[in-house]
Amino acid sequence: MTTSHIKYLGDLRTEARHLQSGTVIITDPPVDNHGKGEAFSPTDLLATSLGNCMLTIMGIACKTHGMNIDGTTCAITKIMAPDPRRVIEIKAVLDFPKSDYSEKEKKILEHAALTCPVFLSLHPDIKKDIIFNF
Repeated sequence: MTTSHIKYLGDLRTEARHLQSGTVIITDPPVDNHGKGEAFSPTDLLATSLGNCMLTIMGIACKTHGMNIDGTTCAITKIMAPDPRRVIEIKAVLDFPKSDYSEKEKKILEHAALTCPVFLSLHPDIKKDIIFNF
């Protein structure tokens, strides 16, 4: 089954529609790559997907182990390389509002994040710097 449908809108902008939900994402290249920087760029989405996926898989682990990460945030920094232009590093800082996780719970959460599908799908040459602030 097709996941999404993407339409080129012109002026380097695209519209991606998630077919199951109808949700729409607009992309626009960054200013340093001929764009207006008015929306997520495709590489922004790549990097951001890592944070989304880590939080989601940690949430699943929480359901399994009776834990809670509500309110946890993830700040993503994407670092690009030139020639060829590509993502070479993604930095993710996870901030947990709760601070009384046991060592076992911390290990469960870290393992969940570091084995999420996006983390495992990214090319090994992309450096992934993940910081857990419990």
